[in-house]
Amino acid sequence: MNLFEIKGKVALVTGGNGGIGLAMAQGIASCGASIAIAGRNEEKSGPALASLRELGARCVFITGDVTKKAACQKLVADTVSEFGRLDILVNNAGTSIRKMPDEYTEDEWHHVLDTNLTSAFFCSQAAYEPMKRQGGGKMINIGSMMSLFGAPYATPYASSKGGIVQMTRALATAWAKDNIQVNAVLPGWIDTDLTRRAREQVPGLQQRVEDRTPAARWGRPPDMAGVAAFLASPASDFVTGAAIPVDGGYSIGM
Repeated sequence: MNLFEIKGKVALVTGGNGGIGLAMAQGIASCGASIAIAGRNEEKSGPALASLRELGARCVFITGDVTKKAACQKLVADTVSEFGRLDILVNNAGTSIRKMPDEYTEDEWHHVLDTNLTSAFFCSQAAYEPMKRQGGGKMINIGSMMSLFGAPYATPYASSKGGIVQMTRALATAWAKDNIQVNAVLPGWIDTDLTRRAREQVPGLQQRVEDRTPAARWGRPPDMAGVAAFLASPASDFVTGAAIPVDGGYSIGM
């Protein structure tokens, strides 16, 4: 028995055309699933789709603004229309605006919360019915070290990522009866476009992260592929409501 075999399954990954999202899509594709990646930047989708096809995956790019409930519903409907089903949802779309708390505008607060947290809820809502109808599914929400720790320059981001963990637990308890497992992944400091901007904006961040992390390095997007494969596969059928750090030990470091 291959606990990681998901051939014939279908995954939808929001923000899946780069960084952590693409790495997780690749991890899931390597286990045999077909992949729909969703995002707003269609230009980035070409290389992302090519990398998935190299793994033998059927894949498509679907454009959409996940901050809108109707767009989330359409993403799910388009995925089901293309592949006939939806088994795995990865809520990865995210953004951050780095300022001191007193400097945020109302629009900036809502933009971060809507992109990171509200979108995950709307996509999960939309995915629930097709997963329930087919007898089960997997939802994977992307949190952060900021789900655990505070930072002076990330109030809306930390609020959204803390919310991701509590939303994950609530959905896990609600939908366990439908054989839907809902879990969160808490990436550590991963080398992506988003964190490169953080290093430009936060002096000394690069070295502080390396000093605190027992693995003594920043993570790389491929480090996220394994946990995605686990949470998308039968190997995690009795795991739900968990929040799993993938951080090289950062969250337990001194």
